[in-house]
Amino acid sequence: MIYRNFQDIKLSGLGLGMMRLPVINGDDTKIDETAAAEMIDYAYKNGINYFDTAWGYHNGNSELTAGKFLSRYPRDTYYLATKFPGYDNSNMPKVKEIFEKQLEKLQTEYFDFYLFHNVYEGNIDDYLNPKFGIFDYLMEQKKNGRIKHLGFSAHGSVEVIKRFLAAYGEHMEFCQLQLNYMDWHFQGAKEKVELLKEHGIPVWVMEPLRGGRLASASEKKAALMKELRPDETVPAWAFRFLQAIPEVTMVLSGMSNMDQLKANMKTFETDAPLTEEEFDKLVALADEETAQGGLPCTACHYCTTHCPQELPIPELIALYNEHKITGGGFIAPMGVASMPAEKRPKNCVGCRSCEQVCPQQIKISEMMTEFSGMIGM
Repeated sequence: MIYRNFQDIKLSGLGLGMMRLPVINGDDTKIDETAAAEMIDYAYKNGINYFDTAWGYHNGNSELTAGKFLSRYPRDTYYLATKFPGYDNSNMPKVKEIFEKQLEKLQTEYFDFYLFHNVYEGNIDDYLNPKFGIFDYLMEQKKNGRIKHLGFSAHGSVEVIKRFLAAYGEHMEFCQLQLNYMDWHFQGAKEKVELLKEHGIPVWVMEPLRGGRLASASEKKAALMKELRPDETVPAWAFRFLQAIPEVTMVLSGMSNMDQLKANMKTFETDAPLTEEEFDKLVALADEETAQGGLPCTACHYCTTHCPQELPIPELIALYNEHKITGGGFIAPMGVASMPAEKRPKNCVGCRSCEQVCPQQIKISEMMTEFSGMIGM
């Protein structure tokens, strides 16, 4: 296992994400504790020292499982991370109640790493609202030694992250981003990494394999990989890509079985980052694939000046592309849900005024109908 320096400690290059633990009969709420315990034990004994969970993972059972099986080991031999669940705005007034419950569930007296969970458009105002006292409470816990390192995770836009950093940036020690070669340009990950670099904040990576999507490759991409690195597996390319980004300290992978765990740990036995040529070729192929699946919107905003409903059409197209290209997931529904109800795709009246001025000749009204049907909004 390779290790990365973070302040005065060494973290395993690969961390065990506990969002996709093995489950029984496909039920995400029912963790297969025997299989999960075996994975945790193998990870711990073979060099992984960072374990990441959260309040909402597996309907609240991930923290319980982590506490049950990690508590078998000396507390100072591993690093434990969890998060305040601000992805649900109803939790905002409950920071003390939830924090205390998390300590109980995880059978610990302190958290090595604690995060504001999922800073995005739908909760940034509440996270920054002093009436909830979230920041003040977490800083108090840090002062009291119950949080060793404080950070945040983000699925929001660059502008949202800028707002968060403007308020709390000097106190943030790390940031967890969705980062992989598919999202380097598609989700603006490159720009987010550069922003964090400006603030001197190291990057923690979530979704390095894009929910398993990058564990396989198109024929064209696989051929390139084979040509450049004949002995490297397809999933390993995703990790080698991240090893080439200096700002990345921690890579988290939500592994669901022992085979995935062993394969990923084998990759992290060596530090073999992509060369500049390999990096650029891989990103170019990813950009080509994402462009093929989405609508060619350039965000010129001609459409918005002609929309009687004043819908944020370019933003909705971007979310549609995300949902369409990646085969679903929570990002697009989350993004639309954060918009006022009157700005969602279901409010398109199909007048086609926007289409008359679209330089890309996108059939926007058809997209709105399809998108609304996909996400129910």
